[in-house]
Order: sequence, then structure tokens, then C-alpha cells
Amino acid sequence: MDHNTHVVCPVCSANHFTLKYQATYEYSYSIDGNAPGVNNTNELLPYMYDKREQKDANQYIECTNCGTNYPCYFDKWTEGITTQMIQEAIASAYMVRF
Repeated sequence: MDHNTHVVCPVCSANHFTLKYQATYEYSYSIDGNAPGVNNTNELLPYMYDKREQKDANQYIECTNCGTNYPCYFDKWTEGITTQMIQEAIASAYMVRF
């Protein structure tokens, strides 16, 4: 029985990947009479927002050798995720793409 311990890119056969998560957020700062935003007192600090809304998100596995992206979705990263599961996600995205 073959126990493959590496995930393999179907495009270039490399086995080095990066899981990437891109997200776009909109930050809002309430304008009040005393300061630029309720949470800012002296200056507008980007991490002291009053509201943050996620507008978009994109997850994918990227081959670091050829740069091919394989869309996927992981809601949790646990010890239960195996190389076989990642390989199946890549194969599924590859079949849809090519």
C-alpha cells in the first residue's frame, strides 16, 4: 500500500505549497466632536476602528514552484486534515480548472 507523505502539484509535480487566505475588510471610524472615531482620542490609529466588516474572502493552495493556485475552503485547521485530503482538494480544483 502506497502511503504518500507529500502533496504533489498536478501541473509541475513539485511538492511545496502555501495555503493562502486573502480577505478584504472595510474599517469604519465614527466621527464625533472630540476625536476621529470613538476609539481614538488624539490621532486616527488604523487598528482603533469602531467597526470592521469582512467584504470578501478567498482561500487557495498555491504551488510555490509553478505558482498554480488551487481554490479550496478550510473552515478549521485540525490535526485531522491529512495530506490525502489536501491532495484530493488540489485534484478536485485541478479537474475543474483544466
